[in-house]
Amino acid sequence: MKKSFSVTSPLLGLALLAAGATSLTSCVTAKRYEDLQARQQSEAQARTTAESQLRQTKADLQKTTDALAEAHLNQKRLAADSAQTGNALRRTRTLYTQLTDSYDKLLKNSDRALADRNADYGKLAKDLATREGQLGALDQSLQKTKADLTAREAKLTELTQALADKDKAVNDLKTRVSNALLSFNSKDLQVKLKDGKVYVSLSEQLLFKSGSSKVDPKGQEALKTLATVLQEQKDVNVVVEGHTDNVPMRPSGGIQDNWDLSALRATDIARLLTTAGVEPSRITAAGRSQYVPVAANDSPQDKALNRRTEIILTPKLDELFQILDSSSGAAK
Repeated sequence: MKKSFSVTSPLLGLALLAAGATSLTSCVTAKRYEDLQARQQSEAQARTTAESQLRQTKADLQKTTDALAEAHLNQKRLAADSAQTGNALRRTRTLYTQLTDSYDKLLKNSDRALADRNADYGKLAKDLATREGQLGALDQSLQKTKADLTAREAKLTELTQALADKDKAVNDLKTRVSNALLSFNSKDLQVKLKDGKVYVSLSEQLLFKSGSSKVDPKGQEALKTLATVLQEQKDVNVVVEGHTDNVPMRPSGGIQDNWDLSALRATDIARLLTTAGVEPSRITAAGRSQYVPVAANDSPQDKALNRRTEIILTPKLDELFQILDSSSGAAK
């Protein structure tokens, strides 16, 4: 057994060596494969990373290119703005130079202008003082005028009211006289308003016989009726006017002409009114002869119209005269 072992030992050793070599070769190849595979994976990963970086680089390059283009555009804009700014600066400098020259000229003339202005100011101040004095006087005059106007307005209001009262009194008087004399023929007796007065016009036929200065009984009745109204109207003045036509009066019985006839008729009517109760101080008798006709005296009818007696009733105007007098005194 020992001998057999010794013969086969080298072979066994070679076999074992070969087996070991095969085993060793097999182990080395597997490791190389793993290393190679790991290297390939690493290279693949590196390639992927490199490709990603390349894409990123391209994107960054595009951004840089766009930014560069924008920068070029901005550069052109800045160049244009710079040119405009330069032009504006040159214009500004020119204007500044002009302003400086103008300012220098103003400074050179300032002393003379200031002296002139001071002189003008003194003159203006003097004028202003004069104007202020005039304005003060004018203001005083205006205040006085306002006071006068106020007083005049008050007087005007008072006068207007007095005139209205007077007109009302005249209208009331006409109404009363008309109502009292309604029974007399309107052809022989008329009552009318004229110039703010009441006119009672009585025909010659109602009052007198032709050429006579004495009132007939029928006329006396009318005058007594009128006197009754006048007794109630204490503030009414009475003017009796006798009128004739233009036919000359033949002298007879103390009557020389139409003047005498008209005056005597007016006087007789005045006496009758006072006898009937009207105060004599209120009555005035006047003869107007032929000189205030109401018709042309060219026909019998017109001449008859002119042969008349007018009794003029006027409300006393004492109040109005007082107002007018006070207004005149205030005006002075």
